[in-house]
Amino acid sequence: MNKGFNKAGQAGFTLIELIVVIVILGILAATALPKFTGLSGDARKASLQAARGALSASSAMLHGRALVAPTENAFIVEGNISVGMTNGYPTATTAFANAAGLNDDYKATATNGVLKIEPKNIPASMTNCYITYTQAASAGASPTFATPEGMTCE
Repeated sequence: MNKGFNKAGQAGFTLIELIVVIVILGILAATALPKFTGLSGDARKASLQAARGALSASSAMLHGRALVAPTENAFIVEGNISVGMTNGYPTATTAFANAAGLNDDYKATATNGVLKIEPKNIPASMTNCYITYTQAASAGASPTFATPEGMTCE
C-alpha cells in the first residue's frame, strides 16, 4: 500500500494560490508605476539633446567645408539641400535643420538668426521644451546652442 504523495492528483493551482499571485503582482505594479510616469518628459529632453548634437555635428562639418572653400556662400548637403553660410558657419534656417536630419521628428522655425527646434506633437501648454541655434554673429565668432532655463518637457 502506497500512501505517499500522488502526483497525478494535483493538476493545477488552487484559487487561493492564484489570488496570492495576483495580489503580489498588484503590489509590485503599484510600487513600480510612479517610477515610470515621468519617462515621457525625460525622453523628450533626451531627444532634444540628440537633436542638439546633430545640429552641432552638422555645424562643425559645414564649418570645416567653409574653411576649405571660404568664398562659398552655400553648400549642397544630403543630395539637394542648400545650406547658406554666415561668418563661416551655417545660417539659422530650416534648411540647416533639414540638413541635420531633423525634419521628420521636430518642428523648426527660424527668426532673426535664431533657429528654434522643438518636438512635433507636443501640447500647446508646453512652452519651454525646445533648443535654439543662434548663428555666428561676426567673423571669428562661433554659433551658440542653448536650452531654456528650467526646461520641462512633461
